[in-house]
Amino acid sequence: MERISVAAVVGPTAAGKSRLAVELALRFGGEIISADSMQIYRGMEIGTAQPDAEERRGIAHHLIGIRSPDQPFSVADYVELASQCIAEIHARGKLPVVAGGTGLYAGSLLEGIHFSPAGKNERLRSELRRQAETEEGRQALFAELQKLDPESAERIHPNNVTRLVRALEIYRTTGITMTEQIRRSKETVPPYNACIIGLSYRDRAKLYGAIDRRVDAMVRKGLPEEARRILEKKNAPTALQAIGYKEFAPYFAGECGLSESTESIKRASRHYAKRQLTWFRRMRGVRWIFVDDFPDFASVCAQAARILSEGGRTDEQPQT
Repeated sequence: MERISVAAVVGPTAAGKSRLAVELALRFGGEIISADSMQIYRGMEIGTAQPDAEERRGIAHHLIGIRSPDQPFSVADYVELASQCIAEIHARGKLPVVAGGTGLYAGSLLEGIHFSPAGKNERLRSELRRQAETEEGRQALFAELQKLDPESAERIHPNNVTRLVRALEIYRTTGITMTEQIRRSKETVPPYNACIIGLSYRDRAKLYGAIDRRVDAMVRKGLPEEARRILEKKNAPTALQAIGYKEFAPYFAGECGLSESTESIKRASRHYAKRQLTWFRRMRGVRWIFVDDFPDFASVCAQAARILSEGGRTDEQPQT
């Protein structure tokens, strides 16, 4: 069976992925599928950098703002919905363009990782979530994961309750680690003919500068007010993990100023960018474009268009 051709734009936060994806969709007649684990939530438009109508430039975007922050959403849910989007976009004669910085989402989709219905236990999941409500309980669960599945523990941040709970749920239910489940799934042929473009900077300082400017722009746009609304939702554990929200809690409590919370967001975003680069560096078939190699963004877009036209590959990767 012929595989559907898919374009993908991945890389660290603030590198310009959404902007490049729109340009490629305009040039090649495409529609965009978000691969961002937080952009799926409504009411978090500023903090998750959801593109507005002007930035979308008439291009259809999918899987943005489709869930309430109090609704759980897993990578398995993402792969199922994104796969449906790809099939529907292809049926319309358009090019599916996957764009985002959540490596687990993009990688699972493009590499065809199947999430078995086995390993689901709602009662156990609820128990694990209750245990993870306290810092002590969360650390105990993470220590358990480190012992049972050290590779997953290396990928999953201790504060990412959803993924932490899911990894333990899988093991306790099936006796098979999440790492082994993913390995077995990767033995199948990838479902798509994917041309993956990685967007980053050679100079780490320039990437960090772009991150800082983006955070400052978000604050001016009203991020503190948006964060206050999100933090009031006590039953939205997944959404509350998003960078740009929890960092405002000390500010709202009168424990620090706005500038201190803003700096905390910048620092967390820089750390996240490093983790993203590490993830995508391991991803197969990525062709990297470094923004600071080019005089302007139009030149970056032209290079990406050439890569997409060729459908080729390169081994060049960003430093981590």
